[in-house]
Amino acid sequence: MRTLGTVARGVRAPMIRPGDDLAVIVVDSVMAAAEENGFELRDHDVIGMTEAIVARSQNNYADVQQIAADINNKFGGKDMAIVFPILSRNRFANLLKGIAAGCSKLYVMLSYPGDEVGNQLIDWDKLDQAKINPYTDVLDEKRYRELFGYEEKHPFTGIDYVEYYKSFGDHVEILFANDPRAALRYTKNVLACDIHTRQRTKRLLKEAGAEIVYGLDDILSTSVNGSGYNEKYGLLGSNKATEEKVKLFPRECQNLVENVQSAFLAKTGKKVEVMVYGDGAFKDPVGKIWELADPVVSPAYTAGLEGTPNELKLKYLLDNELAGKSEAEARDAMAEAIRNKDEQLGNKALGTTPRRYTDLLGSLCDLMSGSGDKGTPIILISGYFENYASN
Repeated sequence: MRTLGTVARGVRAPMIRPGDDLAVIVVDSVMAAAEENGFELRDHDVIGMTEAIVARSQNNYADVQQIAADINNKFGGKDMAIVFPILSRNRFANLLKGIAAGCSKLYVMLSYPGDEVGNQLIDWDKLDQAKINPYTDVLDEKRYRELFGYEEKHPFTGIDYVEYYKSFGDHVEILFANDPRAALRYTKNVLACDIHTRQRTKRLLKEAGAEIVYGLDDILSTSVNGSGYNEKYGLLGSNKATEEKVKLFPRECQNLVENVQSAFLAKTGKKVEVMVYGDGAFKDPVGKIWELADPVVSPAYTAGLEGTPNELKLKYLLDNELAGKSEAEARDAMAEAIRNKDEQLGNKALGTTPRRYTDLLGSLCDLMSGSGDKGTPIILISGYFENYASN
């Protein structure tokens, strides 16, 4: 039996700049790492590229003025509301700056007690003590301050996001509600800023009589005044690049992953799988923050990464069918069960959550590379598709 299972390696790469041939850089970087560290690529290895280097190579950037121009184009410079933005300097501050510059009056409606990805505005216990029902009650800033004062700050950044978001203009007013239709009391023009629930939010607003409804996925879905863009996700998945600029989620990159796969096949004779990954799909158990602020974990991947795992629960087998067998008998029976698992899942798959390969692998890649100074924007994963019965 081979003693090593799945192995993930972070691969360093040169600094990626706009216009770089990323496929060549990825292949050369992995090949150099393999030579230097004495390992070989195998069929079904997985190579992940962080979305940041893909977007950088595409020069997919936009500035605050270009965001403001598209807001003005779509809302006509009128009064408008944004609903359910996340609380983030990196993810939303520059977007808010551009949105605020593109309208005459802006209502910022925050979900409470926390945002979509788990950043908390209000402690649940304090909400209960105040006898506020977050599912029905709509608060303005005055009422929010009367109830909760100025003590509620983000536990990691120390920022009062109510005060911070209001600072983007004298025409900005903060509201608190969890029903997007509450915004229609103030204006009929609404921009949905939620990520994973955006389609429902837009539908509810339209059905309730909103006149102009867009989502962040509709802003910069085409180039505006020479900006970058994303035809599918617009501003979703963007990150702060400078004080006046954001890096957008990468544009269509299916050709990139397929080109990288073809290049490795030509160089090594091995068919690897390739993906672009962004945020992992996991939740911090202490801070309660859900990592997935990108619209998807993986915007592009090769065909071999479709689907979900088909796995037996080994501990279930050990506690039931293999109980009382010797080590050798149990090992042989386990391997045989795995080889025939397509015919016998049922309870034996108990507890194996059917998450997609791309979400699982993308989360592993994101944990490996992080978002700081590790300097490994390429992740090589070996042995992921092997199991206890593999030779």
